[in-house]
Amino acid sequence: MTGGGARGGVATEGRRFLRGRKSAVARLAAWSLLESAHTFLGGYGVARALDDGFLAGRTATGLGWLAAAGVGALLGGFALRGVFAGLADLVEPLRDGLVRRAVRQALDRAIADPAGAGDTGAVSRLTQQTEMARDSFAGLVLTARSFVFTAVGAFAGMAALAPVLLLVVLPPLLLGTAAFLATLRPMAAVQRRSLDTDEALADRVGALAEGLRDIVACGGQAAVRARVDPLIATQERLARTLAGWAALRTLALGTAGRLPVIALLAATPWLLGRGITAGTLAGGLTYLVQALLPALNSLMTALGSAGTRLLVVLERFSGAAPPAPGSRSPAQPQSLPQSQSPGRAVAAAELRGVTFAYGPGAAPVLDDLDLVVRPGEHLAVVGPSGIGKSTLTALLAGMLPPDAGSVLVDGAAARREPGATGPDPRRTLLPQQAYVFSGTVRENLTHLASAPGTPGPGDDRVRHAVRVLGLDALVARLGGLDGEVSPRQLSRGEGQHLALAAAYLSPAPLLLLDEATCHLDPAAEERAERALADRPGTLVVVAHRVSSAARADRILVLDGTRAVCGTHEELPARSPLYRDLVGRWNQAADE
Repeated sequence: MTGGGARGGVATEGRRFLRGRKSAVARLAAWSLLESAHTFLGGYGVARALDDGFLAGRTATGLGWLAAAGVGALLGGFALRGVFAGLADLVEPLRDGLVRRAVRQALDRAIADPAGAGDTGAVSRLTQQTEMARDSFAGLVLTARSFVFTAVGAFAGMAALAPVLLLVVLPPLLLGTAAFLATLRPMAAVQRRSLDTDEALADRVGALAEGLRDIVACGGQAAVRARVDPLIATQERLARTLAGWAALRTLALGTAGRLPVIALLAATPWLLGRGITAGTLAGGLTYLVQALLPALNSLMTALGSAGTRLLVVLERFSGAAPPAPGSRSPAQPQSLPQSQSPGRAVAAAELRGVTFAYGPGAAPVLDDLDLVVRPGEHLAVVGPSGIGKSTLTALLAGMLPPDAGSVLVDGAAARREPGATGPDPRRTLLPQQAYVFSGTVRENLTHLASAPGTPGPGDDRVRHAVRVLGLDALVARLGGLDGEVSPRQLSRGEGQHLALAAAYLSPAPLLLLDEATCHLDPAAEERAERALADRPGTLVVVAHRVSSAARADRILVLDGTRAVCGTHEELPARSPLYRDLVGRWNQAADE
C-alpha cells in the first residue's frame, strides 16, 4: 500500500471508529461544554469586575464577579472528572483493536510463509507501537477537545466584550497555526521512515540473537556488525532530522503563542481611543494568557509529537500486509531426503554431513557433522560456551536450515511441513528460558500435550508427572492444578521445573533440552533428567554439568575442531576436552 493509500485508509477507518462510538463522543462533548463555560466566565468575570466593580467604586460588585469566575474554575475541575471517564471509552477500544490486528497480521504472515522466520516486526507492533498509539490517541483527544471548547468559550467571551478584540488577536494566531501545520507532513514522513527502520532493526536483531554465542565463538562479530550498523546509523540520522523539524515547530509555537499578546498590547492605545474599556482589555488578555494560548500550545505540542506518531503507527497497522507466497528471502532450506534407504532402521534424529555458519564469510559452527541418534537413546551434548550446542538443537528442532548436508527427524526433513500448526508431533524443544504463561497450573503443564481438536492428558496423568518430577510442593503452593500461575512470581528454577513437567507430558517422541535445567540444583536436575529419560522416546540434553552428561547413554563432545561421540567411560581416552572437564568435575567433588 502506498503512503497516500495508507493515509486514506487511516482516515476512513478513523471515521468508522468514531461513528461506532457516537455515544462516547457525545458524553465527552457534553462534559467539555462545561469547560467552555469555565473559560467564558474566567475572562468575562475579570472584565466586569473591573468595569462594573472596582473601577466604578463598587467593591462588592467586583468581588461578586470574581466569585463568579471562581465558580467557573470549580465547574471546569468537575468537568475534568467526566472527561477522563469518557476518554477511556474511546482509548481502550482503540488499543484492543490494534492488538487484535497485530496478532492477525502476524498469523497471516505465518500462514503465507510457514517455512520462513516469522514476522518478528510484529513484536514491535504488538508491544511498542500499540502502546504508542494508545498514549498518542489519548493525549491527542484530550488536548484537541480542550482547545476546541476552550476556544469556543474564549472567542464567545471576546465577542461578548468587544468584537474588535477578535480582529486584533486572530491574524497572528492563525499565522502561527498555519506555520505549525506546515511542519506536520514532513515530520510524519520522517516518523514513518523511523518506524520502518525500527521494524527492520527488530527483524535483523531477532534473526541474529539466537546464535549470538556461536557468532562470538566463531569471530563473526564484524560480519554481524556490518549488517546492523547501517540501520543504527539511519536511526541516528532520522533523529537529527526530527530535531531540526522540532526547532521549526518551536518557532511556529512562539509565533502563535506570543504574537497575539504582543498585538493586543501594541493595539491598546488604539483600542482605548475607540472606547474600549480597561476592563475589556484585561478580560481579553485573560482569555489569551490564561486559556486560549496555553490550550493552543498544548494542542500544537500534541499534534507535533503525538499526532505524527499516531498517524504513522496507524499506517503501519493499515499497510502491513502478509508477504505473497514465494516471496521469502533467498536463504531457503535445502531439499532434504524424506525417508531412509531401504532396509535401514529409522533413526530418531540424524545429521548427514551437516555444515552450518552464521553468514557467508563466517567460520562454520558445525562442519561436516555426521550423527545418528537412536530411538529411545539418551544423548548429552557438551562443549565450551558458544561452540555450537544450541545451534545443533536448533537444527534438530527445524528452526535453522543447514548450509550443507541433511537434518532428519524420524526419517523426514527436520523443517516442519508448510501450514503445520499446534505443538510439533515429532519433537519438543525446551530452551534455557522456560516458557511459563499466565494461566492455571494445569494449562501450563498440558499445553504441549493438547493438540487442536484432541483432549489433553487427564488429571491422573498430570498428577503423575507432578509426582515424578518432584513438583508436589510447588504445585500445592500455587493452589493445585487449578491455581493461577503468575510468571513474575516464579523463580527461574521454578519456571524451568514447570516447563520440564510440560515436556514430560508431551507426546513428542524426541525431547530437546537446551540447558533447560541450568537453574535447578543438582538433585532436582538429576530427578528431572532421569524422569524424562524413562518416558517413551528419545532425549537430547545440552548439558552444563558433567554429572548430567554422565547419566546419558552417549555423549557428543563439540570442541571446535572435531566432534567426538562415545560413552562417559570411553571419552576421557578419546577427547582431551572431555578428559579436562571430567578432571575438573572430580576435583570440585573432592573439595
